[in-house]
Amino acid sequence: MHSWNLLVPFAVGSLAAALPQSAQVESRTYGHDGGYEHQHSINAQLGPRPYYLIDDMDDSPLKEKLQSCSEGPFHTTEMAIGHRGAPLQFPEETKESLTAAARMGAGILECDVTFTQDQKLVCRHSQCDLHTTTNILAIPELAAKCTQNFTPAGNGTAARANCCTSDITEAEFKTLCGKMDGFNPKATTVAEYLAGTPTWRTDLYSTCGTVLTHKEYIQFVDSLGLKFTPELKTPVVAMPFPDPSSNYTQEVFAQQMIDEYKEAGISASRVLPQSFAINDLYYWLKAEPCFGEQALYLDEPTINVGGMAAAIGNLTIYAENGVKTIAPSIPGVLTTDANNKIVPSEYALEAKRLGLDIVVWSFERSGLLRDVAANGDYYYASFNSAVKKDGDAMVALDVMIREVGVRGVFADWVAGVVYYANCFGY
Repeated sequence: MHSWNLLVPFAVGSLAAALPQSAQVESRTYGHDGGYEHQHSINAQLGPRPYYLIDDMDDSPLKEKLQSCSEGPFHTTEMAIGHRGAPLQFPEETKESLTAAARMGAGILECDVTFTQDQKLVCRHSQCDLHTTTNILAIPELAAKCTQNFTPAGNGTAARANCCTSDITEAEFKTLCGKMDGFNPKATTVAEYLAGTPTWRTDLYSTCGTVLTHKEYIQFVDSLGLKFTPELKTPVVAMPFPDPSSNYTQEVFAQQMIDEYKEAGISASRVLPQSFAINDLYYWLKAEPCFGEQALYLDEPTINVGGMAAAIGNLTIYAENGVKTIAPSIPGVLTTDANNKIVPSEYALEAKRLGLDIVVWSFERSGLLRDVAANGDYYYASFNSAVKKDGDAMVALDVMIREVGVRGVFADWVAGVVYYANCFGY
């Protein structure tokens, strides 16, 4: 099995200065591979949400166990992965979002990696989401460069826009403000279009999120002493970019992402590359085996074109070709039994049989679970019948960690995962 160290102190640099001296409990020094020195360790700060989720659970031995851990102590754990940071409440892929996830105890932080017009790497969940995750449409000179500038709703047609990182340079990208992801399809003005945050999230922290280049992300996460999980985003534009005669191919893009860690002196042991494209993993395994062996293959078994049986069969192929870790969506690893109890799926059991490590995505991404129970949701699709209220999320988490045996959980708000992992000693 490919092993990770799952419970580590929270090493912070600039964050520590904001804490009372009593919270700064340990000083550590690391060598060059760690890339940081004289950091301080602090207890993770979880806030009220895990307690709310646990209080909302049905009475059970699991609830009693979790309640017994209410006073901690809580520490950073690599079981908790900040999915785009902490986008339940902070603009995704921003420094503020990463800071919030780190403060709550995420041991691993994510940057989704795409490229700009001048082929510089930046953190965005999609190459073409700037119109919903930033204020680009409110900056006329940049909005004019979008693949599609804002078009208001009218005559039965929804408002639309399409702005890509590849439409602008790195310097132009850095002038943007990150905002909560969302848009208003009924908008007739740019201001209305940008005001589309789902009601179960918040704009409380959406003032001007600091967008990051990939190099800035590396520097910031390194300063915290945490691990990195960069996802190589499948380009929306045709590759090679910007035209067929260019030498900027998919493999060059994949290598560029790894090179930026090597240039920063980051040990491969701290980097968990990701991709939905299996050929990216095969490239890393061949060209950069130290990084490739750490890589996560992102899978969506519940929507595999060949069905779940094909997704399960593919696991053998991946394992035989050197893939160590599978990262499926949550519904890929959970199902229900005859008694409507949440249990591991056949996909999860086969991955374990093959010796593959499992990481899942994404916890706390679905809003109110009473609405999920009524209307369905992608992240609960395979066990929706067993979900009635918010506290049921902790039941699903328990099955994923203790029965499936996942090694990490991407979460939009990591506090619940951190609480659980510390309570059970992961």
